[in-house]
Amino acid sequence: MDVRVFDDSASLGRFAAEHVLEAISARPDAVIGLATGSSPLSIYNAWAELARERELNLSGVRCFALDEYAGIDPEHQESYRTVITNTVVGPVGLTPELVHVPATVASAAAASAYEEAIAAAGGVDLQILGIGRNGHLGFNEPGSPFDSRTRRVSLTPETISDNARFFGAPENVPGEAITQGLGTIMDARKLIIVAIGEAKAKAVAAAIAGPVTEQVPASIVQRHPDVVYVLDRAAASLLP
Repeated sequence: MDVRVFDDSASLGRFAAEHVLEAISARPDAVIGLATGSSPLSIYNAWAELARERELNLSGVRCFALDEYAGIDPEHQESYRTVITNTVVGPVGLTPELVHVPATVASAAAASAYEEAIAAAGGVDLQILGIGRNGHLGFNEPGSPFDSRTRRVSLTPETISDNARFFGAPENVPGEAITQGLGTIMDARKLIIVAIGEAKAKAVAAAIAGPVTEQVPASIVQRHPDVVYVLDRAAASLLP
């Protein structure tokens, strides 16, 4: 495990984006896993900036989103399909048809099809991840089995409260989602986990330095062979 701490989000984002571009350099049709939320935005901004600076051709890059709200209109401004289009696909210059997001129907068939699509692509080369205040990865809430695969899940009140800022009020946040499972995430060949802000410090410390337990889903990555944490000083403040 490699843990890096930065003074500002721009430096953090640029460091992480270099890892993304390294994966693409090794394989022009690399498979990149995309996370949503505010923490990964610095990575996407730096990825777009570096791609422009270096005049990179990213037309063959394939991407799979980590999760999506269940039952939301895919065209809703806060659907992850829309968010990824606006924050990653457009700015970075990816081919829209090669960027996949779980179906909002969130059925068992849709979950199985998503797993099959990832496998058919050869697996994820590099997965970008945020971490929730309760230690979740994707929408794998505390108690999620370490061997879980893509599936429909219920969101905890804490996660709904955290995401309410995007929807105006907690009651507007979908209560369920479809998410890649922890087992699916662990299959990725490399993990980049980003955390920004003091609110994430407790979860980060538990994930990195605490016991491996399903009550802290992110703790499972202690068992991954290639994981890089990119943190600002506030998020790293409770680390030993």
